[in-house]
Amino acid sequence: MLHLIGGVPNIRALVYDLMLAAPMTSTASWQVLGFLVAVIFFHSSEYMLAIFFHGRSNVTLSSLLISKNYVIAMTCALLEYAIESLLFPSLKEHWWVSSIGLLMVLFGEFIRKAAVLTAGQSFTHMIRRNHEDDHELITHGIYRFIRHPGYSGFFIWAAGTQVMLCNPVSTIGFITVLWRFFSTRIPYEEFFLRQFFGSQYVEYARRVPSGLPFVR
Repeated sequence: MLHLIGGVPNIRALVYDLMLAAPMTSTASWQVLGFLVAVIFFHSSEYMLAIFFHGRSNVTLSSLLISKNYVIAMTCALLEYAIESLLFPSLKEHWWVSSIGLLMVLFGEFIRKAAVLTAGQSFTHMIRRNHEDDHELITHGIYRFIRHPGYSGFFIWAAGTQVMLCNPVSTIGFITVLWRFFSTRIPYEEFFLRQFFGSQYVEYARRVPSGLPFVR
């Protein structure tokens, strides 16, 4: 039975109902478990690393990186998974596709955390608009090869979660939305980086790619 609130479907309850009704094969079971573990680890580790580098008093719950739009996106992903599991169960049995998704999740997580650990206190979840004494241009480690490994890692990780679930619609949707978001955010952030570091950053940007496809 679908739960209704004022005649409007409660999406979370709808997903819950569909997940209960969906046949949970062994492949489906590890797909969902892997997805949940990936999401919980990503957000909890981001929060803990923010506290480690910036101190508990300087970190808010925003460092969990869970926004309203993010919750909607993940809810839609689970909704797609539940519906397709009911209507097209064979679609979720492509274990090799899920394995590729798992590798993407692990690779994206590695790149993201390498960025955080390498930058240390210089890594923040918000774009800095003012130069501070502890803000330095990081060009070593993972930053030798990618200018924005934090964005690149998240892009791969998020797309990987949907490949792991064998969600064709959400995979395309996540890639499209995230690419559009980062393709706007990167030039905006680099406007301030050029102001902070001048020709040093200009030369760095000339040599090192952004890490996002088709974003120079």
